[in-house]
Amino acid sequence: MLTWVQVFQVLGGLGLFLYGMKMMSTGLETVAGDRLQGILQKATSNRFLGVLVGIVATIVINSSTATTIMTVSFVNSGMMNLTQAIGIIMGANVGTTFSAQLIALNINEIAPMFIFIGVVMYVFIKSSRIKNIGFIVLGFGILFFGITTMGAPLRLLAREPAFQEILTTFENPVLALLAGFVFTAIVQSSSASMGILVALHLGDNPIPMSFTTSAFIILGTNIGTSITTVIASIPSNRESKRAALFHIMYDIIGSVVFGTLIIATNYVILSWFTSTWSDPAIRVAMFHTIYNFATMFLLLPFVKYIAMLMKRLIPINEDADEKIFEKKLIYLDSNFNTATMAVYNAHLELCRMGKIANQNFALATSSFFEKNPDKAKKVTANEKIIDFLNHKIAAKLVQINSMSLSPIEANKLGKMFIILSDIERIGDHAVNIATFTTDMKDKTLTFTEDALAELKKLSSLTTKLTTRALNAFEKQDDSRLNKIKSAEKNIDNLAEKYIENHVERLKSETCLPESGVMFTDMVNDLQRSADHAKNIAFSIALEKKWNR
Repeated sequence: MLTWVQVFQVLGGLGLFLYGMKMMSTGLETVAGDRLQGILQKATSNRFLGVLVGIVATIVINSSTATTIMTVSFVNSGMMNLTQAIGIIMGANVGTTFSAQLIALNINEIAPMFIFIGVVMYVFIKSSRIKNIGFIVLGFGILFFGITTMGAPLRLLAREPAFQEILTTFENPVLALLAGFVFTAIVQSSSASMGILVALHLGDNPIPMSFTTSAFIILGTNIGTSITTVIASIPSNRESKRAALFHIMYDIIGSVVFGTLIIATNYVILSWFTSTWSDPAIRVAMFHTIYNFATMFLLLPFVKYIAMLMKRLIPINEDADEKIFEKKLIYLDSNFNTATMAVYNAHLELCRMGKIANQNFALATSSFFEKNPDKAKKVTANEKIIDFLNHKIAAKLVQINSMSLSPIEANKLGKMFIILSDIERIGDHAVNIATFTTDMKDKTLTFTEDALAELKKLSSLTTKLTTRALNAFEKQDDSRLNKIKSAEKNIDNLAEKYIENHVERLKSETCLPESGVMFTDMVNDLQRSADHAKNIAFSIALEKKWNR
């Protein structure tokens, strides 16, 4: 029977293990998360490259859940297609086996050394980069120290008759699979579940659990880790839901195929594992790795057809609005475990706000030239959404700023505050233009044909510029900057020229003074909107310079 002291050791060891894993993930993500994001974005439709990227990304941040959630976010933003996402998710399932292999090496005896080295680097070194590396090393040491702390009392518990009866129950493959699924869905980390399972098999007196039970728990663990991805995809678009559905179906298919194969061959596969690896911990870790590799190779040739199946299961509703105009946060509606995900989702929310402001700007110019008061009212209604997002996003950016950010992420976040203001100002200019629509109708104002032609041309050029600038910002594409700069300069020149033409019309009295004031205000709104659009686009150049 376990004493209370031993119970506390188990709970404390589990806490240290989970916290150490969290520290490692956070530290690795701080050091390399922004570069990882760039690698994921550049993944091509080549399924093999996608798999490789998924493996590397998951090993780097020590979390397949973080990798798959990040992938779902990329799909949601349109920066990655479903085929690319499928390859990365496959790779993530393989990459997550790396941590279990490390634990199986049983290096927990030297864990205190890692803790000491990590503390020295984190506390006594001034360099922020060295501090972050020290944080990773410290987390690594705490993780293995947690295994040492909880391992002995757990193995003692395994000798208790009541616990052995529970293990006997888990000899039922379905119950073992269900146990792995439930635990992983609760802790939301297959790495944590596998780490604990491998830890139970370490040492001279491992837990008396049959390898069959361990194998089916592992199958359930793989399914459980996909639940977090499914939850993350709920507020996203249908393409993201397809990626999340693939993740859970992929794990279910792999578990069903492997589970059926094990039972159908009378456990020949498990016998081979037992004879090949005598150490129970290594045997469990190797099953986890080989199972994930085998599932990947089994389904990799069918990626194209799997993508087609996902599209049939979750068809795009052509009449469905993507709901970008909802008065709520979509990408920043929850807390994030990692700084990279928080910064990236802030980028998505800014892009969404930019689309609303851009569409509202186009609607405002349309209402002006059509003299349509209904469109003008719609512009005013949309501006309330833009103002709401402006305040909510700003508050979220302040929260994210308190997270552990890498220098590059901190720089990106700083730029977002400025970009947020630029987008909000474009929205304000749209409202000004919509107001002119109402004034024209109420005061029965008119413009000369030349004045209208000039305003239409300037409006068209400005709308094209804002669209191009926001697209460049969304895709972080600096190849368009020269054209954007040229277009903005052209708008400045035309605005100056049109004001001069307007003065001449006033002098010749071909234009009414009150209409003339509106003309000047309209030109100013268009010109300033172009300035803000250029600022948004050129934030990319500043980020690229910082990254170098």
